[in-house]
Amino acid sequence: MSEQDGVHQEVQEVQRIGGAPSSLRVGLTGRGARRWYAGGLVGLAWLVNAGFDIFGAVPSTTDRVVVVALLIAYGAAYLVIPPLNWSVAARYRLLLPLGLLALSFAFVPWLGFDVYALWVYVGVVAAMSLLEFRVILGLVIVLTGVAVWFASLAGETGDQLFYLPAIIASVSLMMAAFARVINAMNQLRATQHELARLAVDTERTRVARDLHDILGHSLTVITVKAELAGRLVESDPVRAAREIGEVEDLARGALADVRSTVSGFREVSIASELAAARSALGSAGISAQLPGSVDDVPSDYREPFGWAVREGVTNVLRHSRATSYTITLGADFVEVRDDGATTGSALGTGQGSGLAGLRDRMGAAGLRVEAEPVKSGGFRLRVSA
Repeated sequence: MSEQDGVHQEVQEVQRIGGAPSSLRVGLTGRGARRWYAGGLVGLAWLVNAGFDIFGAVPSTTDRVVVVALLIAYGAAYLVIPPLNWSVAARYRLLLPLGLLALSFAFVPWLGFDVYALWVYVGVVAAMSLLEFRVILGLVIVLTGVAVWFASLAGETGDQLFYLPAIIASVSLMMAAFARVINAMNQLRATQHELARLAVDTERTRVARDLHDILGHSLTVITVKAELAGRLVESDPVRAAREIGEVEDLARGALADVRSTVSGFREVSIASELAAARSALGSAGISAQLPGSVDDVPSDYREPFGWAVREGVTNVLRHSRATSYTITLGADFVEVRDDGATTGSALGTGQGSGLAGLRDRMGAAGLRVEAEPVKSGGFRLRVSA
């Protein structure tokens, strides 16, 4: 079995302990069940000793065969009851220990009132079934009290009257505490692996979101500049060459951004994004009104505001057919607005990954995102504290 399969099985066992349904096969053969069998077999030594006592007092072969069959059934029930109970809802878990108690009375013809010596197994399986502690405590008190009564009926006196009942009580309560410690450890282990899985999922989401934002923006700008260079190659070859050079720089920058994103060290700032926006919008022939300074923006907001500008510029270049673009910047907000004619889905106002990723980013920074069409035409994207 691989480590991953083992962890999955432990999670299933924790779910069973919480009352979730599970297959009978997994319940009886899981890792926790196998560990219980290894320890439970040691406890059967007491039952074997009881069998020898009966054999010494019963010479009949027929009775001995019946006793052996009952001992095997009692021992098997003792072993399988805890794993079975881990597969059922908590409200049903007392039934099987009570069934084992009822089975013990089958030995009355040979043990008489000394049958209470077998009740230690009842206390143990109840404890290992992870019943509520008040239920286990109540069961142990009743078992111990009845065991003292049976001991007196069997003729025990003095210390012997409480010897076996005390063992029943102490072993049962000790196993109840032991079972809870093991259960807590299993839950902790399952939680640790679940947190590790969630961390992997979170990192995958971050990389996917960053790659969308970075490549989406860079490739959009590269496309715009390449188209511009293609139109200028004959009429203005000097400017066309300059645009091609910028395309090359953008491609190299995008590659570097992808590497830094995968490494987890991607940094964005409002200042660099404003500079990039000025160049990209100018190449697309869009009139841009941009803030001349970012001094008023607190350091905590400079990266998230940069992502907002990047998303806004990417959308207007891709979808809007806008002629003008305005970015307004304040100490606790940034707003981008265009005059293009776009649909909500094009701008990411639906379930697209662009705006969804931006909302995730801004939410993590404690910022609010507003994205909506403007009645007079165009679209507004605002991020504010």
